[in-house]
Amino acid sequence: MSLLGALPARFRRERVLIIGCGDVGQRAARVLGGGARARILALTSSPERCASLRAQGITPLLGNLDDAHSLQRLAGLATRVLHLAPPPSGEQTDWRLDPRTRALVRVLAQRSVPAALVYGSTSGVYGDWQGRWVSEATPAQPRTPRAWRRVDAETAVHWLGRATGVRTSVLRIPGIYAPDRAGGTPRERLLRGTPVLRESDDVYTNHIHAHDLARACVLALWRGRPQRNVNVVDDTQLKMGDYFDLAADLYGLPRPPRIGRDAAGDQLPLMLLSFMSESRRLHNERMKTELRLRLQYPTVAEGLAQSG
Repeated sequence: MSLLGALPARFRRERVLIIGCGDVGQRAARVLGGGARARILALTSSPERCASLRAQGITPLLGNLDDAHSLQRLAGLATRVLHLAPPPSGEQTDWRLDPRTRALVRVLAQRSVPAALVYGSTSGVYGDWQGRWVSEATPAQPRTPRAWRRVDAETAVHWLGRATGVRTSVLRIPGIYAPDRAGGTPRERLLRGTPVLRESDDVYTNHIHAHDLARACVLALWRGRPQRNVNVVDDTQLKMGDYFDLAADLYGLPRPPRIGRDAAGDQLPLMLLSFMSESRRLHNERMKTELRLRLQYPTVAEGLAQSG
């Protein structure tokens, strides 16, 4: 009898730890069978969430990424780790750094390391490519503080892979949407009548349905190649204004007004303006060939139609 065969079943099961178990993390847990196929653990800083997580077959672990001491219990705990927590957005000593991910990888490097670590980053690390196609080989050129912090997190994750042999995957994620996700469709923005840029000033935007993203996260835990970046994006090729026009037509709502870039600064919030300052189209061949993900929602037209 092999050593593995002689172990009690609870030690043979994979132990998947989810850091940042929000909407996508909970979807990933469902893809994993809600605890039926692997033991699922989730770090949470909110005792109030424990009952809800348990009801989904997830074992909650109290801890806080902003308190490195509270993370010590994670050392050697999981066989695979899915890290979906964002960097801090508030004031810190160096706005370019992600202390949360740095603290996590230091803990994971202790004792027995997991077989795989998957980190959910953002396609914003690429910066602006004026509508050109971007692959994982394209150099990152972050333009915003949040993108710089994501680059720092990616670097920390891949450091762990090189230093310890953990198979690390960084998923570069664009706009996440889903009809059953809070704020997951353009409907509210259309109802407010928020303008979009005129076609000559408009930017390309990229999307992934939350369910397809969750499936990509789980596949990367097992299929991701060592120290690899992967764009997780659907096949849609639309500029932002065309995306909102498509959604308006699906919902039977008026199309949003179009304005020039020179007028946008007076009418749109700063966060939205920052998204409108970058334009790129993401290749997804690596997602399809390496993770072997078959998109359930290949385009936003199919994904948004769920709630039409």
